[in-house]
Amino acid sequence: MSFDSISKILKKVDAENKPFWQIILEDDMNERKVSSKESIDKMAFLYNSMKKADASYDGNLKSASGLVGGEGEKIKVALEKGTLMCGNFIGTVMERALKMGESNACMKRIIAAPTAGSCGVIPAVLLTYEEFFNVTEEKILEALYVASGLGEVIALRASIAGATGGCQAEIGSASAMAAGAIAYLNGGNSEEITHACALALKNLLGLVCDPVAGLVEVPCVKRNVIGAVNAITSADMALAGIRSKIPPDEVIDAMKEIGDLLPPSLRETSKAGLAVTPTGIKITEDIIK
Repeated sequence: MSFDSISKILKKVDAENKPFWQIILEDDMNERKVSSKESIDKMAFLYNSMKKADASYDGNLKSASGLVGGEGEKIKVALEKGTLMCGNFIGTVMERALKMGESNACMKRIIAAPTAGSCGVIPAVLLTYEEFFNVTEEKILEALYVASGLGEVIALRASIAGATGGCQAEIGSASAMAAGAIAYLNGGNSEEITHACALALKNLLGLVCDPVAGLVEVPCVKRNVIGAVNAITSADMALAGIRSKIPPDEVIDAMKEIGDLLPPSLRETSKAGLAVTPTGIKITEDIIK
């Protein structure tokens, strides 16, 4: 059984008096016919793969196009100098989001979460939270189940692909998943988890997919930073008692409607937006030569 609405997850949480993450764990066990240990071991493998991808970042690498590389290292240097306005926690989230997105563009191993283009959002948030708040890996894995449950609903109810829903379906979905996860880590209940998700997704509705030269590089890598930081601020709002006036499932439905209304030119075809600016066209021509 796969959940096609957040409201169904919440009903099951209430009916069985179990935490959000455990409902998703059991759903995975039922769907894949695996034991609890097998499911958790798989999730641990994915999380540790995120850690390895983060640790293996090489600031000297450039993508084949030359458009991407080394910018995560620039944020690291700024952090060390103390020149970032946003502080160490957010600054480290920015650094990790950039590094993971750059690693993807440089053909290094990453974990699609939920997609390769948005691979920096969830790792940046969770790895940094673990580092700064000294939580156990067990708790992080529970947060990943939370994120997975939210992502499952978004994928089934709307889309996680830029080609069908624009960048809101990739960075937006990743941000919503990360927001729910970090709300859980910071003590949020099921209502706060789902409203963190809704707030994050609302903030990125309408974000188009307009990659320069058809590559998942510009503006894709830097949008991972926006998705990660948006997740944190959305979780903080939800935990402070702020609620989305539009219910989470309806926010997801709105994303689906907006994605369907976007013209093909703004859904990963590079035929509008940044891709066809004078500079975008020149970059494309230079790469094709």
